Amino acid sequence: MARPREFDEELVLLRAVELFWERGYEATSIRHLAETMGLTTASIYNAFGDKKAVYRRALDFYVQLSLGERIRRLSQKPPREAIDAFFDEIIERSLSDTKRKGCMVVNSALEVAPHDPEFQRVVGEVLHQLEGFFRHCVKAGQDNGTISTGQSADDMARTLLSALLGIRVLARTRPERELLEGVIKPVLWLLEPEASRPGKVSPP
Repeated sequence: MARPREFDEELVLLRAVELFWERGYEATSIRHLAETMGLTTASIYNAFGDKKAVYRRALDFYVQLSLGERIRRLSQKPPREAIDAFFDEIIERSLSDTKRKGCMVVNSALEVAPHDPEFQRVVGEVLHQLEGFFRHCVKAGQDNGTISTGQSADDMARTLLSALLGIRVLARTRPERELLEGVIKPVLWLLEPEASRPGKVSPP
């Protein structure tokens, strides 16, 4: 009979997330993982596999704890409010990120995915999930009149996703509120129903 694992799997995965998130994939070794996770290298290989396998598990865990939780929670709000709250949270999280770790998914998209087909697919699926959240919100807002119909839900979802990625990348080098809010402000203006857009002048 196989021996039960003598460690808390969620706890050691969370430690792996923090290490990869701060150092990146290439700068993290199995020795670093063993020290941070509190396991021997043999235990890591037996429980999770090689470094790439640990990174995949850590990335999945990050998505579940961070992005997945945010999408589930904000999906319960009215659509326009959900979009505003999403970006409010992202900006506050970026400004409070004193180590400038950014978003682990975006970091993976830049560092690992370009050179690894598996991670291209994994990261692509997460970005598709985010785009789907934005699309659902925009479409629902267009249906209830709280979001402009001037652009298709597909195009607005892609624009919101692009703004999100831009904010997360910019924040790693320039975590300035005015800059980050300035990225999303024009995009959110596009969501306003035409009749209620700030600064709109009604025809005589």
